[in-house]
Amino acid sequence: MLKQQNTLGFLGPKGTHSEAVALYLNYKQAGDWNLFAYDTIYEAIQAVADGVIERCVVPVENSIEGSINITLDTLAHEVDLQVEQEIVWTVHNQLMTKYPKDVITTILSHPQPLAQCREYLKKNYAGIEIRQTASTAKAAEIVASGPPGYAAIGTQRAGELYGLTTMDTEIQDTLTNCTRFFVLTKIKKAVIAGANKTSLVCQIDGKKAGSLCAVLSEFAKRDVNMTRIESRPARTGLGEYIFFFEVDGSTQEQNVNAAILAIQQKSLWLKNLGSFPVTYVDENIKK
Repeated sequence: MLKQQNTLGFLGPKGTHSEAVALYLNYKQAGDWNLFAYDTIYEAIQAVADGVIERCVVPVENSIEGSINITLDTLAHEVDLQVEQEIVWTVHNQLMTKYPKDVITTILSHPQPLAQCREYLKKNYAGIEIRQTASTAKAAEIVASGPPGYAAIGTQRAGELYGLTTMDTEIQDTLTNCTRFFVLTKIKKAVIAGANKTSLVCQIDGKKAGSLCAVLSEFAKRDVNMTRIESRPARTGLGEYIFFFEVDGSTQEQNVNAAILAIQQKSLWLKNLGSFPVTYVDENIKK
């Protein structure tokens, strides 16, 4: 299938947090991208890897619930893509229903927002049925066509798209709730303007004592600040892991580049996901 120019994929349907980020990127940076919704994060990433679309925006980590494992695992094991930029998106969750006068008996949403609103649900809706859906927008779609008593947790835009009434706003357990998104592309660039963070993934020999310490020391002795470390199963055997690292700076900086080269020598394999700029956003985009 031929690649479509000026295209950006996201986790759909319309009304998800991922679509909100895609709309922001199109409005603020491109202005003429064609946006394509995918049923799953994996499908969006694979569409870029297969050359069907040029870019996709996918969630990587939430400040409350942690990493999005499907994103990390797909980047590590199945595709060869570059992180073009990171968007840190402040998450606003709303409780919405089609029948505002009826008692809520069932709440639907994606697992991440449900977890982000755990204390709110425990306090206000203890004992009622909670259902997981593929996305927040899918939850809104189901509620729009479902019976009285159904409610969805999602974005304000989802409520508007599916004709729902907002029953409560900002229901996330903390107002600092945010999600990191990666913009992924197959187009490799040696230098990305404004790059100030680098992401790596590698597998080390876990049977050798001090292997992880030896890798981390390469950052420390070159004064490279590591901002994140996470392990995931290596898929090569029980108890074997890969490690994701994120550090301040780009590969254009001598100390960062030297640390990566040294770590590569101490790893079974290493993949550099790229150096990229980070943008912090707190706004609702409507289209």
